[in-house]
Amino acid sequence: MQLHDLPRGGGFHGSGKFQFAGTHGQDVYNIAAPFQLGDGQRIIAGRVESRETELSAIHFFAESGNIWQKLADAPVFHGLQDPCITRIGELMVLGGVRFPVATASRTDGWRMEFYRGRTLDELEWFLTGPDDMKDIRLAALDDGRIAVLTRPQGDPGGLGQIGFFIAAGLAEITVEAIANAPLLHGQCLAEEWVGANEAHLLENGLLGVLGHIACFDASGGRHYFPMVFAIDLSTGAATQPEIIACRADFPDGPSKRPDLMDVIFSGGLERHGDGTASLYAGISDTEAGWIHMPDPFQRFL
Repeated sequence: MQLHDLPRGGGFHGSGKFQFAGTHGQDVYNIAAPFQLGDGQRIIAGRVESRETELSAIHFFAESGNIWQKLADAPVFHGLQDPCITRIGELMVLGGVRFPVATASRTDGWRMEFYRGRTLDELEWFLTGPDDMKDIRLAALDDGRIAVLTRPQGDPGGLGQIGFFIAAGLAEITVEAIANAPLLHGQCLAEEWVGANEAHLLENGLLGVLGHIACFDASGGRHYFPMVFAIDLSTGAATQPEIIACRADFPDGPSKRPDLMDVIFSGGLERHGDGTASLYAGISDTEAGWIHMPDPFQRFL
């Protein structure tokens, strides 16, 4: 199935961009969905870097009216890109992509790192993923187990496919387990790639996955689309990805490079419980934005 043939969302109720303060003119993009601290304060983790480089840091921002202000007393994770946030029991888990690192195959490779703690100040490293693998995501299940989504490339994986397994606990999520996760076959063509960005345990027991599906065009331009699918936790079977938005659904703005103009990198989904949801995403590798839409996981309920 070609990307343009995939089902799409629609019926959007509004869109916009985030305004960030305290970054000294650096870009903030590829954000995770907002989360709350114990005092109810809404926080966003974002990738912060200058326009001319990919040397990044993960910073935390607090909501203050229409502005998200950098938290001066929060930790900064230098050298990490593309944050993801989840809750495992009472622990907050932060993931990010360490770039560049020397791997067995390249000097400018990457690895994901994961940190856990009850508060931002307590976040401590506990896991580094396999060489050259991004888009590893964790999700707590009701019985205490943890769903793990992976994204190998090469052999196996091609340009990028999603793997899946269930671990009994954090201690079972190892480099070997991640590298050997069975793949969800048939989600994209050989010239396309997919990746998971966030997972939600749905009311009917399915695992709803927010991700992206992407390809190159003939000129080398990249095209990224937010998508969703669902996994049956009892069988491991997955539905086909369904595109829920595209670049034109977000406000216009600059691009880091010409080949990144048509890039929407899903960050997270906030479900509001009334049939609507807010999609948070990076825009063209320079900005962060949101779309208020019908809850895309309702199709799986």
